Amino acid sequence: MTNEPWLRLASALAIGLLIGAERERRKGEGPLRSAAGIRTFALASLLGGMSFYLGRELLLGAAMLAMGAFCYAAYQRNYKHDPGLTSETALLLTVLLGGLAQLQPATASGLAVSVTILLAARTRLHHLVRAALSVEELTDGLMFAAAVLVVLPLTPDRYVGPYGAINPRTIWKIVILLVSISAVGYTAVRLLGPRFGLPITGLASGFVSSTATIASMASRSTLEPALARPAIAGAVLSTVATIVQMAIVIGATSQSTLHLLRVPLLSAGTAALAYGLALTFFCVRHEAISSNRPGRPFDLKTTLVLASTMTAILIGSASVNAWFGERGLVAATVLAGFADPHSAAISVTSLVESNKLGVRESAVPILAAFTANTVTKIVIAISGGGRRFGSIVVPGLLLVCVAAWVPVLFFG
Repeated sequence: MTNEPWLRLASALAIGLLIGAERERRKGEGPLRSAAGIRTFALASLLGGMSFYLGRELLLGAAMLAMGAFCYAAYQRNYKHDPGLTSETALLLTVLLGGLAQLQPATASGLAVSVTILLAARTRLHHLVRAALSVEELTDGLMFAAAVLVVLPLTPDRYVGPYGAINPRTIWKIVILLVSISAVGYTAVRLLGPRFGLPITGLASGFVSSTATIASMASRSTLEPALARPAIAGAVLSTVATIVQMAIVIGATSQSTLHLLRVPLLSAGTAALAYGLALTFFCVRHEAISSNRPGRPFDLKTTLVLASTMTAILIGSASVNAWFGERGLVAATVLAGFADPHSAAISVTSLVESNKLGVRESAVPILAAFTANTVTKIVIAISGGGRRFGSIVVPGLLLVCVAAWVPVLFFG
């Protein structure tokens, strides 16, 4: 940050020129043109800088009032033809940025660039909100913002409940994380489109639910036998998403557990990716059209059920661990893994972080939950896709499961 007053004033002038250059392009022509262009914005920013330099906050406030009166007069002249307040608001903000440049020129310059980008992206932003985004997507985005910015800061960060097994903030962080992953998978499906076929769709949709993706692919292969091979590739590739999700949620709750399981997870992920890509290689000429993308970025009901499930599993796992030790914990995580391996993994890593379970003892319960979930996928693949689908998908799922266990059983 520079200490020379003239450099700070030059920074204020540059801020006004930057924002003004963008506004000049939208100023229009004729008697109904906007009252503020590049010169007005440059002078407004310099006014803010000089006001703060000469009279600090008091004179800057007076300058803001004067500029506000000017903006009101300009708006009254044109509001019937242009009811928007963008230029007037930007002009007032430019005065403030000019004043801020006298204290923190780097911060003021960064904000000026952000404001200019926001103003220049008018058409794209309008298209995004009005056409590209659905009502459900916009609603879910607002709900996600509330979960991160409102609920998370208010959530207690301490272990509570039976056996001190529950950390509300940790559970909520994991819910936010899973919602984020689901949203990323949903976005990938939308951006990639159907022309890349079912394999890519299966991989992206796996971040929403690998089990549901396998069920969807099984149904597709039955209804459209010509698409069986790409559907099979998509089903196997969805397992890659399961492993990536497990690595993320384990790392978010216990870095030490992630370090312990890094080789098994990498081995399983590599096996799933190799098997899925091998199948994809044989169906690259299929221009499969997939309508099996999720209808919303995430589902609030599913998210709340997940939070309740995780809480119940945490209490149950802590109770079983206290009563029966590690053997009981393995049984509890296996039962949970049939429905969701991530919740089971989170319950185990939470016990590790609360010092109720050793790091080395966490590997077997987590992999047991992963194995149980694999059994669920096998049943769905066979029952939903028939013999042809199951005969190719099941070996891939078993290969992934074996690849996860081999490093633990033979290399410790």
